[in-house]
This record gives sequence, C-alpha cells and structure tokens, in this order.
Amino acid sequence: MRLADKVAIVTGGASGIGRAIARLFAREGAKVVIGDLTEAVREGGAPTAQVIAGDGGTARFRICDVARKADVDALVAAAVAEFGRLDIMVNNAATLGAGTGLLETTEQDWDHVMAVNAKGVFLGCQAAVRQFLTQPVVDEARGRIVNISSQHGMVAAPGKIAYGTGKAAVVYLTRQIAVDHAKDHIICNAVAPGRILTGKPLGGPGSDPLEYSRMRTPMPRLGRPDDVARAALFLASAEATYVTGHNLMVDGGWMAY
Repeated sequence: MRLADKVAIVTGGASGIGRAIARLFAREGAKVVIGDLTEAVREGGAPTAQVIAGDGGTARFRICDVARKADVDALVAAAVAEFGRLDIMVNNAATLGAGTGLLETTEQDWDHVMAVNAKGVFLGCQAAVRQFLTQPVVDEARGRIVNISSQHGMVAAPGKIAYGTGKAAVVYLTRQIAVDHAKDHIICNAVAPGRILTGKPLGGPGSDPLEYSRMRTPMPRLGRPDDVARAALFLASAEATYVTGHNLMVDGGWMAY
C-alpha cells in the first residue's frame, strides 16, 4: 500500500494509460479523483471509477477539459473539498489531433493539440502547486507531480508535428517546475511512454504505426498501460526519495536504439 491515505488526481483517467494509473493507485491505497471529458472507456468496459469502487477502492469522476483553467481549478478544488488535501497530480490527458506533418497541419488543429497537451499540463501543474504550497511536508514532500510525456518529446514523431511539439513542452515544464519548486518540497517528474497499446488511434493516412513501432522497439513486445502505471506509481510514492526533474523512459529501449 505505497499510497495509503494519499489523494491523487489523474487527468484523462477514463481510458488507456490514465485508467491503468488510476486503478493501480487505488489498489495501492490512494483516493483517486479522475478528470476526463467522459466516463466512456475507449477500450470498452465499465467506467474507471466504478471498477475501482467494485475492487474496494475509493474513486470519484469529474468532467474536466484540461484546456480550460476553470475546469482544472475546479477539479483540484473538488478533490481537496472532499478529501482534505492533494498529494499527487498526474497530468495524463492528451490528444493526438489530426496526426499530420508541417504542411498538412491546420492552425486549428495545432491550437487544439497545444491547448490539451501543453497548456493542459501547465494548468494542471499550476493548480497542483498552488494547493501544495498550502500543505505541510509529509514524507519529504508537500506534493508530487507526475506528467505523462512521450519519447516523441525528444525525438521526431513522423507525421505528428503538433503532438511531438506538445510533448516536448511537457518535458521542459517538468524540469522547470522541479527546479523552481524544489525548495518548497514539491517533486515534479515525468514518465515518457514508448508505443503503448491502448485504444488511441495513431498514424496518418497510409501509415502503419504498429509496424514502425515494432521496428523501433528493441524489446520483443510493445508496451501495455500497466507498464506506464508502475513507473508513475514509483514517482508518485515516497520510494522516489531523491528524484525530481526526471523524465523516466518506459519505452522498451526505443530511445536506446
């Protein structure tokens, strides 16, 4: 029970990686507040909060558009109002957008992807840090942030220029916040997934993202949401005693290739 009595927010927790993180955190004792646009599970199945409750855990769902400051602030306020504090903020919500290259990407699609993938993480970090600063230090931290970045925040994402740029912003935000708020006992790290098999569509017209990903991944399988969830759990727990500003690769060796 590495997160016993902790309060955690997971954005984009209805499906995929966010769902796996929310379920694992709950199994480890956290009270989980899920923020997403819908409770519908992209891969199918019962809503995440319902599954957690059925397993004996505690979870709440709140509609939240991470690109809207009012929604993010309300998400944090709701968690604190019910559970008394916030210990962990997982900024996971993201969108691929149209998944196109420089010349094909419209201004509207660029703005949409940046609003979710970059601004959304900024707003989540800002709201969390504002709350953390009101809290006492527990287990050497006032609070811990785990951002979900991507290997495509460091290397090109072929045909996905907006997505890759947004994820690069997440990597930078993680480092900057870690440095600026280390003195405040606020911990900020990121997990950078490689190709994870979820319900999220990838690739543009004529592409074969699975073939490309298998070619780039040295390990003999592609990633699963639980692979990312376990890394997020480590960074969200007191086991990560002297780790901040780190971007932890969970990519099957993609970036070592």
